[in-house]
Amino acid sequence: VQLQASGGGLVQPGESLRLSCVASGFRFDAYAIAWFRQAPGKEREGVSRISRSGENTYYADSVKGRFTISRDSAKNTVYLQMNSLEREDSAVYYCAADGGFVRTLSSKHYKWWGQGTQVTVSS
Repeated sequence: VQLQASGGGLVQPGESLRLSCVASGFRFDAYAIAWFRQAPGKEREGVSRISRSGENTYYADSVKGRFTISRDSAKNTVYLQMNSLEREDSAVYYCAADGGFVRTLSSKHYKWWGQGTQVTVSS
């Protein structure tokens, strides 16, 4: 099982980034996928979740209206489009897979995790 996150980088406030999470080694359409982030000295925070079908999405209040999660089953990939980035969005971003059916951003529900990609928002 592997979740490979990529797409992070250094951007200025107000700019955009798109993160990708490529899954392999498990049945992609049987798992909801979420993005989490962790900044230095802070707890891991759930950012967004997308259901198996992609029809249902869920966002933390801190990113609602700025971030969009999507998935492409043909590519076994989940994306996180991040617009209007703020300095507070700086963190390592992780993707994770959940085989359950509860709409949650609690990390304890997620079975498999990717290695993370760094996002830095700075002028």
